[in-house]
Amino acid sequence: MPIKLENVGIAVRDIDAAINFFTDLGLSVLGRDTVSGEWSDTAVGLDGNHAHIAMLQTPDGNGVLELFQYLHPEAIETEPTVPNQIGMHRVAFSVDDLDAALEIAARHGCHPLRGVATYEDVYRLTYVRGPSGIIVMLAQALQPG
Repeated sequence: MPIKLENVGIAVRDIDAAINFFTDLGLSVLGRDTVSGEWSDTAVGLDGNHAHIAMLQTPDGNGVLELFQYLHPEAIETEPTVPNQIGMHRVAFSVDDLDAALEIAARHGCHPLRGVATYEDVYRLTYVRGPSGIIVMLAQALQPG
């Protein structure tokens, strides 16, 4: 049976702030909608499910994020995840210029958890705390390829 990854879904506190962050990094909005109704309740497993959603695509066309901001039931605030916590860990992006990406992230109040690391001679990379506490990995290849 063939399988294809469709998207990664992330619940956010403020969908507009999250869209601004990810579009500034280079993703584009494929579409926005508000969803609710029996089909949505059944698919998601929440009674009265009502949410704003946005689909964003990476410039290469291969990656899609689905952002959603719950209107009902009320979103549940949790502590931001840490890298060794079980569950959804992070979303990762390759960038051509890590320093430029970090400048963009900083304009959104998003900064590295610790700093920028170099993995052998392969990548410069870091984790930043993005909107709604999302961990976002940014990595720049050091060798063309």
